[in-house]
Amino acid sequence: MIAGALLSVGLWTPVSGCMVAAAALWGFITQSGDPWGNILLATIGAALSMIGPGVWSLDSRLFGWRRILIRDK
Repeated sequence: MIAGALLSVGLWTPVSGCMVAAAALWGFITQSGDPWGNILLATIGAALSMIGPGVWSLDSRLFGWRRILIRDK
């Protein structure tokens, strides 16, 4: 729940995304039944940890928002 709360306010996005993905993978391994909810949650957590915070997150307010620029050669 703590990792989900951190993701919802946008604080420590890479760390909390990894925590959400790890918790979802742990739930996938240990629980029986339908695994698709845990697979979806792990995918979203991993994607958010790789993409990083958005414009309106606390991370962008505290540390600055980073923009990926693709330059032509």
